Amino acid sequence: MSTTRQQQPGDLGPEPGGAGAAPAVPVPASLGVPGGAVRSLALGAASGIVPLARDFTRQALHDWGWLPAATADRRAAAEDVLLVVSELVTNACLHAEGPEELRVGCDGKVLRLEVADRGAGHPSPRTPHRAGRPGGHGMFIVQRLCMDWGVVRTPGSPGKTVWAELAAPA
Repeated sequence: MSTTRQQQPGDLGPEPGGAGAAPAVPVPASLGVPGGAVRSLALGAASGIVPLARDFTRQALHDWGWLPAATADRRAAAEDVLLVVSELVTNACLHAEGPEELRVGCDGKVLRLEVADRGAGHPSPRTPHRAGRPGGHGMFIVQRLCMDWGVVRTPGSPGKTVWAELAAPA
């Protein structure tokens, strides 16, 4: 199953730098991709948050040359990123009082996703993982698709940031 929205015939995808595109800026140290680019999207008051986060990430992937994908491996890498974004944002919606911000950063070798939320909980894959049961697969998927993932808390501040890193396609 693809997480990439199907394009209409003749649609070449979004224009780089088009309306709604966030400018690339130097990556803050918290994003862990020095010398790369980062995009940030406020999600606190938005509706349709999961598709919005996916579309925002898809635009960043397009701007950074991941899309349109020239090979099946590159398409799979982009689809993995979009699936992980969906899972992280969905988990924040369901378990953490909603996401506040999505940050996407890339240094050419690693793509880092961060979802800041207001929740106090700590995400973890359900064990044992039960593939045949509905629900409860989000962090298992994140764990399987990513090189690494974790949680960062800021002392004295509510909430947390859940981050995940994926390898850039070769």
